[in-house]
Amino acid sequence: MEIVQAAGKWTDKIWEWFTNMDMWQSVLFAGLRVLLIFILTRIFIKIIYKVIDRSLERREKSRLQMNPRRFITVGELLKNVTSMTCNLIMVMLVMGEFGFKLAPLLAGAGVLGLAIGFGAQSLVKDVITGFFVILEDQFAVGDVIQTGTLKGTVEMIGLRSTRLVSWTGEVHIIPNGLITNVTNYSLGNALAVVDLPFSNSMKLDQSISMLRKAMLNLKENSDAVEQVPNVLGIQSLTASEFVLRIAVECPPGSKADVERIIQTYAKEALEQAEMLKG
Repeated sequence: MEIVQAAGKWTDKIWEWFTNMDMWQSVLFAGLRVLLIFILTRIFIKIIYKVIDRSLERREKSRLQMNPRRFITVGELLKNVTSMTCNLIMVMLVMGEFGFKLAPLLAGAGVLGLAIGFGAQSLVKDVITGFFVILEDQFAVGDVIQTGTLKGTVEMIGLRSTRLVSWTGEVHIIPNGLITNVTNYSLGNALAVVDLPFSNSMKLDQSISMLRKAMLNLKENSDAVEQVPNVLGIQSLTASEFVLRIAVECPPGSKADVERIIQTYAKEALEQAEMLKG
């Protein structure tokens, strides 16, 4: 008998729950508010995406020469940050609609974020520096750069670290937070400079004339330079020798190769001159 009475009470409670119009009305309005929050969040994200795309397009069309890949990277990064932030706010608003108290949750999240911030200061610094490296187009993949004592070709740029490959093959992984200054050898034309010593027994005019002929041959027979290397004249003078300097503009990243070619043609010209004397 008691079991029947308990079952009847339980059935009455279920019926009251199903027929509670105030409760269903609250659920309906809460569902509509949740749907509205979701739709408004999606619309807001789309608007921010459009603003980001248009801002980057205007900067890409400006007179500043920047790598298009950087705009793609920066745009995707900003979109991800926007999406994460908006979705987090949306989840918190939805939780509020279902009766969760947000004040303790926000306080706990603030304390947790503060603890993580103190424990990951170097990581935050790396990410912020990497973001500005990408945004300001300080260097790109394939550029030859030097930061501190490390010099090499940029193989990868990330938000946390940058990877350099030196000309001898070593791979340097540098946290972006440690990049305080950068010398980029790939942004503009380089100046190849070669100093050649000559004995004082040789005549100055003959030495300069010989080198100028050699540089003309270099320009005619090699595509390494776009103009004839200029023999500037005496760079230094001692009791036993004088040094002649040759200089020429060359494409970015080709300075060492051009200097080797200049020395090769100069040496060949010296050998021919010695053979004629002999």
